[in-house]
Amino acid sequence: MSLNWKEIDCVLEELELEGSFIQQIVQPNFDTIAFHTYKNGQSKTILICLAAGACRIHQTWSAVPKSNKPLRFMEFLKARIKGARINSICQLGQERIIKLELAHCGQEFLLYIRLWSNAANIILTDTNHLVLDSFYRRPKKDEVTGGIFQEPAPDILPKSKEWEIRSFDQLPQHQELSFNQKVDKWYGEHAGQLSLEALLEQVQKFYNSRHSKMETALQRLEKKRDEFLENQQWKHYGDLILTYGHLVDGSKDFLECEDYENGGLIRIRIDPKKSAQDNATHYYNTYKKTVSGLADLEQDIKKARRELLDLEATYQQLCKEPNPIRLQQLLKRQTTPRQQMERKRPGLAYQVEGWTILVGRTASENDELLRHHVKGLDMWFHTRDYAGGYVFVKNRPGKTIPLSIMLCAGNLAVYHSKARKSGEADLYCTQVKHLRRAKNGPKGLVLPSQEKNLFIQLDKEILKGLEEAFVI
Repeated sequence: MSLNWKEIDCVLEELELEGSFIQQIVQPNFDTIAFHTYKNGQSKTILICLAAGACRIHQTWSAVPKSNKPLRFMEFLKARIKGARINSICQLGQERIIKLELAHCGQEFLLYIRLWSNAANIILTDTNHLVLDSFYRRPKKDEVTGGIFQEPAPDILPKSKEWEIRSFDQLPQHQELSFNQKVDKWYGEHAGQLSLEALLEQVQKFYNSRHSKMETALQRLEKKRDEFLENQQWKHYGDLILTYGHLVDGSKDFLECEDYENGGLIRIRIDPKKSAQDNATHYYNTYKKTVSGLADLEQDIKKARRELLDLEATYQQLCKEPNPIRLQQLLKRQTTPRQQMERKRPGLAYQVEGWTILVGRTASENDELLRHHVKGLDMWFHTRDYAGGYVFVKNRPGKTIPLSIMLCAGNLAVYHSKARKSGEADLYCTQVKHLRRAKNGPKGLVLPSQEKNLFIQLDKEILKGLEEAFVI
């Protein structure tokens, strides 16, 4: 568990940081930062951890390792408050929010350290509470550069919630240790497990939320499919209108006749201005649209069920991960929208039957793919007489590109071009080594040689299948 407000008060009371100077700032990983302070000939290392389930501040006697590369917030703090004097430090009531008043080079700053397990953060502001930067940038809470940090009013905890200062008596020789030493030793042994437990709670919430939404979407699709299956009646209505077409005389907006399937009377709405043939055609067209929509629905239902199975597999993988840092990374990857994920390459990528297909959608993406991501034996596809993206099929040594893969690449080339509206186009098809850049031409423009022609008509089934083959 994280430090409670009483324990934070004990830590701050022992530290006596007022009048100290911040000599150095070190950020060893994604959820921890340390201040090396100096006062009256004594140096202290103050560790601040924002890990879920293990939020804390205390002095540490262990060496804090430096990160392999400069981290954003650490470098920002070095530029602003390295060498600053701590004029005051206190906890805001019982809120587990620590406020430091800092002075450096004639400037004054406020540093807030919020030790909430699910919303921990460190925020540096000016004296007007204008956010200069924060450890975790959270736009929805205005905890980004330029936001305003609202300092909470001190709250009073309910009487039913009694917090106690832990004795940590399970530590050897605990009576001889200061409270900061106890905290440092205890969390040094248990912090990983505490963080893991808190992260597993987040995993459970993520799974429950995602599973509920996906099940609801699947039920909606299945309900819509059931409604479509009932729409076989439209074809039956068309048949009845043609059978009793002699009764359509233009005087009524309905046709009343005997239903030869069940022997009862049935009333069918019609347009009195149209002939029996036209009214029947209307119902037949409605039926055809229903059949077409039903095929798409079946694909969507199949995809939704597969995504539910993938979610279950992902959940099991997360639950079995013993490393809290690795679990944090996996959880972040799952909860980050696909559009915001860092891509290894520009454009789109698909994996089909063991073949990799790359798609550039703009001149910049086309040029980047050509320069850095394809080789001479890879195959290039592009529409003739239409502007559009480049499509590449990566070469597999000793294998010839099968027709099914060429059709997939061709459909992608037409779909990502101005030929999409017409639904068909002729394509260039040649190996990358036969492409020559146009001298003084615009970015990405190439001149092919030894090209072959490929005529493609867009195929909805192929495009549907490619949606499932999409990779980040």
